[in-house]
Amino acid sequence: MDGYDIIGDIHGYASLLKQLLTEMGYQSIKGIWRHPVRKAIFVGDFVNRGPEIRETLLLVRGMVESGSALAVLGNHEYASILYHIKDDNGTFMSRHIAGNRNQIQKTLTVFKNFDEEWISHLKWMRTLPFFLDLGEIRIAHAYWNDLEIAKLKEYLPEGRLKKKFLREMHEKRPDMAVIVYKLLKGLEFKCPKDLIIKCSKGLSRKVFTLNWWTSPTDKTFRQLYFGNKFILPDYHFPVELAPVYEPYAPDQPIVFFGHYCLSEGAEILQPNICCVDSCVDTTGKLSAYRWSGEKTLLAGNIIVVE
Repeated sequence: MDGYDIIGDIHGYASLLKQLLTEMGYQSIKGIWRHPVRKAIFVGDFVNRGPEIRETLLLVRGMVESGSALAVLGNHEYASILYHIKDDNGTFMSRHIAGNRNQIQKTLTVFKNFDEEWISHLKWMRTLPFFLDLGEIRIAHAYWNDLEIAKLKEYLPEGRLKKKFLREMHEKRPDMAVIVYKLLKGLEFKCPKDLIIKCSKGLSRKVFTLNWWTSPTDKTFRQLYFGNKFILPDYHFPVELAPVYEPYAPDQPIVFFGHYCLSEGAEILQPNICCVDSCVDTTGKLSAYRWSGEKTLLAGNIIVVE
């Protein structure tokens, strides 16, 4: 095999995905997209938002099950899974309240007349890992930390994430559930009640994601916040409030992730870190990084279609 093509969040844009795969030399053979010498890796978030959710799931699942691709869970797939599982008290693990329902409503609507197919997809999603460690490269949806990944490796079962296991993790092992949510949603900072931080839009921001490859020492809120939803002020970040984490060092293996909705397309954030989520639903762009064994990421290996 000549390498991996790491593809960003698709969110139901199957036509753009086909365009991207074609650009990279993949062909549809008997309904399955394949490359003669390379393999695709999907960083999660196949569902919700776009107009071709069902087609996207069928395409991605077909590639994974045939061996022409690998994939990890995104927060949108995980939310879909929990939306359909009840805890030991009979309450849905992702409560059926407006916020949770709105997040996956488009997907639920698409599969309204395909109940059995949707159930089959949910079961398949529970076979996907939260992360992939392939030695020279690593893949997760939003976050990587060696110590936390090692703890999770010891705890996670082999094969499918059974409903019973997911109930037990969320009810009896909140420490493991916290790691899972970091992998899916990133390193979140929650402002204490007496700290008010307003973004460039003049809105108070109580929760936001930090970049996990930079030390918070001598940094500002603007430097540490990662995402493109708003701009935080250049006030000094109070390091004593920072969550405990070990910044991802430049000499660690290359890690790819999605999730953060970068409006300019995939971006190399340090020589061994690349975010491939180009915010397809807003920008109309879908990104991938073509890795062929290089030890340092190369901007020329980023592919963007729109």
